[in-house]
Amino acid sequence: MAVPADDPNRPVSIPITGELDLHTFRPAEIASLLEDYFAECRRRGFRRVRVIHGKGTGTLRTTVEAQLRRSPVVLSFGPGDATSGGWGATLVTLKPANS
Repeated sequence: MAVPADDPNRPVSIPITGELDLHTFRPAEIASLLEDYFAECRRRGFRRVRVIHGKGTGTLRTTVEAQLRRSPVVLSFGPGDATSGGWGATLVTLKPANS
């Protein structure tokens, strides 16, 4: 049975490019989204991922950083530089897929 296009539980297809923009996702979705995205990035050989959370109040950045600290596949992370979004993005280095 097909899922209607306006169903909020419909799966969302996200291109795997090494860059994930979180602006269209609800905060409750962030933890599982990051882990699923990182798993697919590792499977495809991406080791660096730019997570775009925006500057705003910093709440989403704080949520992202908390998940990154808990993630078993994250080697390191830090704020973007002037060319990658500054503190509106976080640069993540993933562990190799075979580790």
